[in-house]
Amino acid sequence: MVAFVVMGVIGAIVVAASGGSPNRPSDGSASLPSTPTALPTVTNDQFRSILAGLRGTVVVVNIWASWCGPCVAEAPGLAQLSTRYAGKVQFVGVDIEDQPAPARAFIQRFGWTYPSVADPQREIQRGYGLLGQPDTIVYDAAGRETWRRSGPVATNDLRAAIEAALA
Repeated sequence: MVAFVVMGVIGAIVVAASGGSPNRPSDGSASLPSTPTALPTVTNDQFRSILAGLRGTVVVVNIWASWCGPCVAEAPGLAQLSTRYAGKVQFVGVDIEDQPAPARAFIQRFGWTYPSVADPQREIQRGYGLLGQPDTIVYDAAGRETWRRSGPVATNDLRAAIEAALA
């Protein structure tokens, strides 16, 4: 037991000394998380880099939180559309001001199969000039924003925005 505590303290010291966090790359790079529940903490610049790496694909960005009632309301529709457009559209979530355990439980509850990143200080959200949540943004394959909605998104509205971006 003491060995585990010592190893944890050593790990925390190493992370602190490197200037990073266990969930944030220290070199400033970032890539799309490989699993829906990975939830790495990324900066606004890192998130923009992730999006730039997705050029050539239609992208849906959804800003959400597990404690947000409207986010709960729209979650099943996001799951449905992400499955329907799998392989054609990349969905990416941005989880704001949340704790990892409830955020992961939310993802699992609604069966989201797409990745999310953590934005505990709302840096990404502020970078988009947004105040509330949920917010949803659609980008075409050229990386141009083609649609934006604040508040819970209706599945049919988002489907139409995706179809327009794919056209």
